[in-house]
Amino acid sequence: MKKIIILVLTFFIFSNTQAEDNLKFYIEKALKNNFQLNAERKNFESAKQSKNISRSEFLPSITLSGDQSSSTSTNRTNQSGQTLSDSNTDSETKTFSIEQKIFSGFKGLNTFKKSELETQKAKLSLKRAEQQTIFDSASAYFDLIFKSKNEKFNLLNIRLFERQVESDSARLQKGEITLTDLAQSESSLAGANANLIKAQTEFLASKTNFERITREKAPNVEKLNEKLTLVLPVTLDTSLKLADLNNLDLLISQIDYEIAIKNLNIERARLSPSASINYSKSENKDFNSTIDNSDKETVKATVTWPLFKGGENISAIKKSSFNTQRYKLIFKDEKNKIITETSNAWSKYQSFRSVLQATRSQLKAAEIANEGITLEYDSGNTRTTLEVIQSRSLLLDARIAFAKAERDFFVSQFELAKQIGSLSTKSIK
Repeated sequence: MKKIIILVLTFFIFSNTQAEDNLKFYIEKALKNNFQLNAERKNFESAKQSKNISRSEFLPSITLSGDQSSSTSTNRTNQSGQTLSDSNTDSETKTFSIEQKIFSGFKGLNTFKKSELETQKAKLSLKRAEQQTIFDSASAYFDLIFKSKNEKFNLLNIRLFERQVESDSARLQKGEITLTDLAQSESSLAGANANLIKAQTEFLASKTNFERITREKAPNVEKLNEKLTLVLPVTLDTSLKLADLNNLDLLISQIDYEIAIKNLNIERARLSPSASINYSKSENKDFNSTIDNSDKETVKATVTWPLFKGGENISAIKKSSFNTQRYKLIFKDEKNKIITETSNAWSKYQSFRSVLQATRSQLKAAEIANEGITLEYDSGNTRTTLEVIQSRSLLLDARIAFAKAERDFFVSQFELAKQIGSLSTKSIK
């Protein structure tokens, strides 16, 4: 039994450790803790209640009311001036009424459809916030890895230059190099220290940004998993078609246009006649009259037709009409904008993939060149101090360029997925 418990605990700890090493873990944390995303969730719940409110327009209104009064009349006189006795009046009334709107010029129908559209918009806004959170988390994750590598490469570069300065000092004493050569090495070491300070500052800023987005403490970067796969289209034409169907900014813009149409219909409905029917039943008790109890039932049908309100309704219709035209133009502009942004995202994705392959070749060549030049320099061959410094600078640049290309390539995948509307935790493999 103890062995089983130990195995279960070991598996749990191992699984938890593995989870904290991958991007999905931190994305899920960000989706759970992000303030902006939680605000959108509340907005979605609020929109659903607005839908319920507009639905009430079609349901009857039931009212139960009651009142009780007591009055005393004193110092009463008649027309001849004779004094009359004081009187007390006590009464009680209970009323039950039901009112049902029969027709309101389709105002209620358009209001309900508008609330449905607003609920859809809130849902899409929530999804857009989720996609933005995933994108920001992925960007922060890979930027953290890149900035950590950048710091590591600069630290390694300093150690190489420190050894070179020590070696050049010894060689100077033997007369193998000149004082100028030593000064070049010392200058390069000072420059490397300055670059390290910059890299450390950038790494610290990256950690702070990562913690702000994910609401989690920055992990040990050495253990983070950089491997992932996103399901992406293989052609630009497919990307454009997917963006036209699923891009959230475009869908929200389209709903804004449809809401504007509903607002226009609502304003037009205000000029239409409306009808309602009301049924009420009341019970009256007057304890001081000859008729002390009476029940009354009333059925009333009401038709109203607003003819003129000082031009308010006409102006409201014109205003809604202009707003409808405005949102229609915004929707058209958004379609063109999405085409441009999707094309740019696709181009960046393809470009960064090519850059990644090129920088990988650049790094291999720089490593081979630096190793050969360093060996030749250490063996007292014809290589100069300046050539060694240039070789190591090229190697550092190649390492940083490759690490940056990796980050940019991964981020470009997330950007394209967000643009075509497919970015979600399920799309990350």
